[in-house]
Amino acid sequence: MAIGIGLLGLGTVGAGVAEILLNPSGRHPLVAELKLRQVAVRSLARSLPQGLSQELLCTDPAAVVANPAVDLVVEVMGGIEPARSLILAAIEAGKAVVTANKAVIARHGAEIAAAAAAKGVYVLMEAAVGGGIPILEPLKQSLGANRIERVSGIINGTTNYILSRMADEGASYAEVLADAQALGYAEADPDADVNGGDAADKIAIIVGLAYGGLVDRSEIPTEGIANLQLRDINYARELGYVVKLLAVAERVKTITDTSEVLDVRVHPTLVPKTHPLAGVNGVNNAILVEGDPVGQVMFYGPGAGAGPTASAVVADILNIAAIQQVGGPAAKLDPLLAATSWRSCCLVDSAITKHRNYVRFQAADLPGVIGHIGSCFGAAGVSLQSIVQFQSQGSGAEIVVITHEVQESNFRHALEMILLRSEVEAVVSCLRTL
Repeated sequence: MAIGIGLLGLGTVGAGVAEILLNPSGRHPLVAELKLRQVAVRSLARSLPQGLSQELLCTDPAAVVANPAVDLVVEVMGGIEPARSLILAAIEAGKAVVTANKAVIARHGAEIAAAAAAKGVYVLMEAAVGGGIPILEPLKQSLGANRIERVSGIINGTTNYILSRMADEGASYAEVLADAQALGYAEADPDADVNGGDAADKIAIIVGLAYGGLVDRSEIPTEGIANLQLRDINYARELGYVVKLLAVAERVKTITDTSEVLDVRVHPTLVPKTHPLAGVNGVNNAILVEGDPVGQVMFYGPGAGAGPTASAVVADILNIAAIQQVGGPAAKLDPLLAATSWRSCCLVDSAITKHRNYVRFQAADLPGVIGHIGSCFGAAGVSLQSIVQFQSQGSGAEIVVITHEVQESNFRHALEMILLRSEVEAVVSCLRTL
């Protein structure tokens, strides 16, 4: 029995989905049972994927959702509205939804999940996080027996491309960003990527599946790479690290079986060159999952683009189609595939989090300055891994410190004490360290 697909959006990802559905030869036989019934586009005067009939196009996405020939709605429009309203309308009509929209799921995932559970339909979103990397389904199913302790990932290809080139070529941030925009790796307005918002959306979605409960996306501490200096990338390399924009979620405390406290954050991070994430370069993404009893498992591959993202979208469609073919429209939801929330999760107070840190001071090149810095850290209970002095570009010196793991409030107190001495002019840079 053919399953009617309504496609909302025919941009890069939408066109990729259409091409797969229109060319089932050589793919899983179930792909041939997926039939495009209607496609919503902004303009009818546009080029179409080969084999897509102009007759299937319309400019009203609500009409696609309401079309009785459409059994499953694929939302690849992006943005918050009207995507949110269209997803909810499809659910209300009893239709399953597949989306690649990280922004709407990160912000309205609880509302959408509740509506889907009430109607007994699936909302799947594999493509919203890792492009072509399968991560959400493994978290829901293959790793379901594990207690997930930590998830850390490079989940934004634009920033990884920029940081990789800055490290390899010594190129400036502005220069590489311009190249990324020219190559289509970065948007004309790159803020969501370079300021960390895109990665924060994705880690918010991952948290819901890895830990069984949602966190408030707006409360996730988020720092991007726009202010990162090439000097720190070079110093990191000399000290045995590479700099990556990481999104991290880790268990801090289990209060009860149904309540957990998590540390979730996005920030540039010094990664040891021996770490599995250190060798992930260019536009590639990677997500490292640490669980009990599995240990470390890493998912690596292309994190964006028409092919990889469309692959993930169609994989979600196939999951739903397979269940509907076996059980019919009235089949009960698979609790692992649907993955509704089953515990309460909240974010830890950042002042009590514990991290390793890289900090660069601008200081006068005078005796006693390094001793003062070390003494202040010691008085605040901050243990140091290394303290190195580099020659400043101007007068004076730059002093780079890497700490052992320390509580954030103690670290901040030490910085305040250090800056009381006039010879220490400024904290120029402060980054997390694995």
